Amino acid sequence: MAPISTNFDTDHNYHINYDKDNNIVNYGESNESKQYAARELVKKMMYERIAQIDTDVCAPGDEDAFYVADLGEVYRQHMRWKANLPRVKPFYAVKCNPDEEVIKLLARLGSGFDCASKAEIDLVLGLGVDPSRIIYAQPCKTKSYLRHAAQVGVKQMTFDNADELFKIKQSFPNAEIVLRILTDDSASLCRLSTKFGADLTTAHDLLHLAKQLQLNVIGVSFHVGSGASDPSAFHKAVTDARQVFDWAAEIGHDLTLLDVGGGFVSETFETFASALSDALTQHFSAHIRVIAEPGRYYTADAFTLTTNVIARRDVSSADGMDKSYMLYMNDGVYGNFSNIIFDHQHPVPQILYSLNSTTSSMTG
Repeated sequence: MAPISTNFDTDHNYHINYDKDNNIVNYGESNESKQYAARELVKKMMYERIAQIDTDVCAPGDEDAFYVADLGEVYRQHMRWKANLPRVKPFYAVKCNPDEEVIKLLARLGSGFDCASKAEIDLVLGLGVDPSRIIYAQPCKTKSYLRHAAQVGVKQMTFDNADELFKIKQSFPNAEIVLRILTDDSASLCRLSTKFGADLTTAHDLLHLAKQLQLNVIGVSFHVGSGASDPSAFHKAVTDARQVFDWAAEIGHDLTLLDVGGGFVSETFETFASALSDALTQHFSAHIRVIAEPGRYYTADAFTLTTNVIARRDVSSADGMDKSYMLYMNDGVYGNFSNIIFDHQHPVPQILYSLNSTTSSMTG
């Protein structure tokens, strides 16, 4: 099921407000007050949506699971980012949550965008974002998608292998390419090093090959893994990136960009931001542009999913002594609960509303 997201509810006109100069209006209350008010409004929207559904007569699809989105939380997270990582420009990882309202809000806030596919690039461009604010952060791309990136003007992109360099030379020789290096992501929920990143020896060879092919290497990227739990991983990764910068200068490349990837989560953000800031100050002068690719940091707490319990089945033990029951929801691991498998999440459902002993809706 495709997520149904709403900026709370269009009937209630709860939107981020802008003044005449297109600046976001700050509401003035404390963050705690805003978050409490937002939670209450989210709950109100869910109750109102559920009240509109009569399962005995509603049309197919009316009972489907739906999201309620608190875009105020996305805004608060952005302000938190700017306060703790003022040097690092966020490039929102669109694959995390491609909701158009989130993308439009972050675009207005000045964010860039990490796109990993043609569909994501087209989505962001279709919302009016300039191609210079997109990095095609997929180290292994098809030739047709490379040609498409060239046609629409998305020049920044990553690579981590020799085959990719030959493809870029053939399909998009004017691209601005960023070498993705391997990092230690053993303390992360989702380890990306098994798929992407060149070790330092390979990185050195790739820099030589790129020079021979007369390709424009502009920077280095890494990713400490989604849901990282060890802030020291940033220090090691930044140190390795510094080494690659030095090698690139010796070979004749002029690197100006460092992409520190993602891995940020709300619960540990300040700790990780401090570790990253210290590492950047130690190894990179202010003239190096630094970007990051946060995803769940922005949206994990901004969206609330409501599902419908559609069936109940009684279950007995083999000897008939123990009795229990199973509930069936109209969503699952092949839909909006895929994060259980891929992101190692553990959503906790809460009963929101019950008509009788066999019918209820749940949030997760």
